[in-house]
Order: sequence, then structure tokens, then C-alpha cells
Amino acid sequence: MQLKNYYWHFKKAVPERICDEIVRYAKSIKDKMAVTGDFREPKTLDEIKDLKKSRDSDVVWLNESWIYREIQPYIHRANKNAEWNFQWDCSEHCQFTKYNKGQYYDWHRDGWGEIYQKKDGDPLKGKIRKLSLTLSLSNEKDYEGGDLEFDFENTAPSKKRDTHKCTEIQSKGSLAVFPSSVWHRVCPVESGTRYSLVIWSLGWPFK
Repeated sequence: MQLKNYYWHFKKAVPERICDEIVRYAKSIKDKMAVTGDFREPKTLDEIKDLKKSRDSDVVWLNESWIYREIQPYIHRANKNAEWNFQWDCSEHCQFTKYNKGQYYDWHRDGWGEIYQKKDGDPLKGKIRKLSLTLSLSNEKDYEGGDLEFDFENTAPSKKRDTHKCTEIQSKGSLAVFPSSVWHRVCPVESGTRYSLVIWSLGWPFK
């Protein structure tokens, strides 16, 4: 898919008090090791080691309506402003992610084209991930590293990349929206802790 815009950003869009409330609420819930689409919950040391070759972070899943009310309007605006104009009508649970020193998420795509196989009545059934959103919840002075990077060549990991650092969302309350098919990564955090919120929005398969 040829893209005119690989992402669309909004700088300091979400008020700091809302960001702080998301962090406080997420910290009140027990976190767990983040996994990827290739892994389920790791149960052995070997499985944990394999997982950490591609991803090392901790997550909490959130599904509060006040978070969606605050965030989803930016997904609609980005979808229009970037001229993607994707059909979408629902979002998955929000993923609150904590990256401590040395933690990262290597090159990956959020959407893989697979249709969600869900029970009848589930709003995700038959749909695919189309748009991803990343919201920065930390002050940029509280951590170093941990940059979100995109691959403008949008190629598989083994091929040459055209990397672009998304510096526009380093400040708290800033966010980026991008097609879920775009390759991206979170670089290792060098010091401090980086908090972020990720939301995936779904719609019917492309025709």
C-alpha cells in the first residue's frame, strides 16, 4: 500500500492531568510481561528469552470509556487529515506500556491482515486492525532513548530500511496515529521510565 503520510501527529494534544490520571489508574492494576502476535503467555525461561529477543516491556490492559472519549477523536481527525480515510468502527482494549532501562520493542507491524475470529456478538468479529495510536504519557525529561521509529520503506526486517524518528511525540500528551500495516519500533530506553498508551482501531477488511 502506497502512503502519502506514514503517520499523523498531534503535539501536546491530551491534557497532562488526563495523562497523569491514566498513569495513576494503570499503576493500580497489576502489570504483566508484554507478548507479541507470535507468542502467548511465556511459561518457561526459554520462552521468556525467545520473547525478549523481539520485545521487552510490561503492560496493563485498560477498557475505560473515559479514555476512549478523550483519545478517539484524534483517530478520526488523523484518518481524515492524512487522507487515509479508512473505514473503522471500534477499538480494542487500550495497552498501557511501561519501558524501563534497557527495554524496547523491535521492528513489527500491529496489523497482519488476519480477520479476528471472535464469538457472535463480539464487535471485533470479522474485522482487522487498521489504525494504531501511540500516546506519550511521560515527560521527556524523565527518560532517555525509547524513541518511536517508523520505516518509510515499510519493508520486512531483513530488508533495507528508511528509518524516521518520531520526535514530535516526545512531550507528554503528544500522540501519533498511523496505519497498522506500517513497520515501526520502540528503541531501547537508556535511562528512566517511558510510559505510553497504545490503541488499535478496527474495521471491515479492505476490498
